[in-house]
Amino acid sequence: MNVDTGNAMQTYRNRAGAAPGLPFPSAQSSDGLRSRRSWGIPPRRVAPVVRRLAAPPARVSTKNGASGEFLEESGPRNASFLEFLTSERVKVVAMLGLALALCNADRVVMSVAIVPLSRAHGWTQSFSGIVQSSFLWGYLMSPIVGGALVDYYGGKLVMAWGVALWSLATFLTPWAAETSLWTLLAMRVLLGVAEGVALPSMNNMVSRWFPRSERSRAVGIAMAGFQLGSAAGLLISPIIMSRTGVFGPFIIFGLFGFLWVLVWASATSSTPERHPQISKSELDYIGQREKQPVSKIKKPEKIMIPPFKKLLSKLPTWALIFANSMHSWGYFVILSWMPIYFNTVYRVDLRQAAWFSALPWVMMAVLGYFAGAWSDMLIQNGFSVTFTRKIMQSIGFLGPGISLLGLNVAKSPCVASSWLTAAVGLSSFSHAGFLVNLQEVAPRFAGVLHGMSNTAGTLAAIVGTVGAGFFVERMGSFQGFLFLTSLLYFISTLFWDLFATGERIDDMMMDGAGEESSPN
Repeated sequence: MNVDTGNAMQTYRNRAGAAPGLPFPSAQSSDGLRSRRSWGIPPRRVAPVVRRLAAPPARVSTKNGASGEFLEESGPRNASFLEFLTSERVKVVAMLGLALALCNADRVVMSVAIVPLSRAHGWTQSFSGIVQSSFLWGYLMSPIVGGALVDYYGGKLVMAWGVALWSLATFLTPWAAETSLWTLLAMRVLLGVAEGVALPSMNNMVSRWFPRSERSRAVGIAMAGFQLGSAAGLLISPIIMSRTGVFGPFIIFGLFGFLWVLVWASATSSTPERHPQISKSELDYIGQREKQPVSKIKKPEKIMIPPFKKLLSKLPTWALIFANSMHSWGYFVILSWMPIYFNTVYRVDLRQAAWFSALPWVMMAVLGYFAGAWSDMLIQNGFSVTFTRKIMQSIGFLGPGISLLGLNVAKSPCVASSWLTAAVGLSSFSHAGFLVNLQEVAPRFAGVLHGMSNTAGTLAAIVGTVGAGFFVERMGSFQGFLFLTSLLYFISTLFWDLFATGERIDDMMMDGAGEESSPN
């Protein structure tokens, strides 16, 4: 090395934060860079002119030629919006969004149909709550088993079977309702059992198809479908019912589910490297963002018996469980009771009540994508994953808590709808909080962890949905129950901010995690 080059390299080291005479602190090994990132501080910038004098070490990369910003990865760049939009992975997440739209549409049809069914059969408010919660009885049974199946067989296969079964249950609901009450309840339970695998399957596919820097956005797209399914179900169901009878939406949504399964089975693959149409550049991009090519990533040994005891011994696990429980409590109470709320409190008819109840889910879809994109941007700009998840989840809890207090004092349906829209819309920030965090803290057991938190969330949803009916019947109003829900939102925010993390907790669980492994 000549004198000029040596001086240039020393200048390069000094500006990047290395002491004279010491090795350059690479992005993958520098304690200083890790310390800055752990506090949510972006990496230092290095003047572009230095790169013209001496090339940086091979392990250091730049974001682009103009900025000179050093990144943690060794070479990968962020995909442009056009590249992202036209990629095969976006087609996969679009199909996931359609599946989740059908999932919620099939679920909310009963929220609209319960009004004419209650009048026809003389059901009380409390018994209507029991009928609506019957879906949750089945939903309670499947998440843990479904999560284990997802970890073992992959999201594509489990999602296909889930959609097929819940579409069958939806399609057969009219026959069940005409047969007996117990048959109707059994069909709703089957719907819940099948839909319990939807979110673990979605998380599994997102973690396989998307690099970490794009996962919040991908979850935002998929969950936008989830919320638009609620809006579509609430808006379209009254129109279909007015022309075909109360059971028309069940048949139509069931048939759409069967069609989705055919497209999903033929047009997608469980992992990027198995997709026949994916380009080499996209395959390499997904792998590079994870530090190595997708085809060379070592797949972990599959564990059939997850370490439940070890998972439950970690406070971040409980933070996820409590977050899912609170999110499910608020979500299902609003989803199940808002049409009845507007119908009884403001005396609007069923179709108007559906419109007032559907608007918040459209807002949730829009804000859910915004939250995901913002979350990815924070991480790409150097803020820690832990900091990002805590910010997103805090907004996802504090926003609805404050908004429900406003809903409590609303004097007109328009004002009430505005507060409800704010509550539901802001709750979508949870998708960039605990929902993405499920993939991060224990990737090897993400399906099981999702199942555990979903089971707790379903229990909370059952208590909230049934409890709201009994509370309104006993107290004569929704105000007290809405105040209780707000208080629970505030408590859950505090618990999450104290104990949640974006770091992995499953590395120390490998020994003795399970005895039986996959034969494949």
